[in-house]
Amino acid sequence: MSELPQLDPVIHAQARLRVTVALAGLHSSDQITFPRLQQLLDMTAGNLSTHLRKLEDAEYVEITKAYEHRTPVTLVRLTAAGRAAFESYTKALHQLLDATGGD
Repeated sequence: MSELPQLDPVIHAQARLRVTVALAGLHSSDQITFPRLQQLLDMTAGNLSTHLRKLEDAEYVEITKAYEHRTPVTLVRLTAAGRAAFESYTKALHQLLDATGGD
């Protein structure tokens, strides 16, 4: 029996997985505002901020602070490294499911 793949612990936490899935659904050059992401995921601002910080520390997301019409706005996007990590995560998950689902 081959060794089972490991799941990325940064992405594997439920809230961070939800964030990553939502961001992976965007085009690679697209960003989403913090309030819109918060609304999509139905998360509190504090909870979302905590999980985004973990993803940012891993360089999976990029957070940009900007101004639109004199109003501060926080934009979030999945980085190339984050996209690659998510693809690896889903591949590992499929391998795990395939390994356990064959019997």
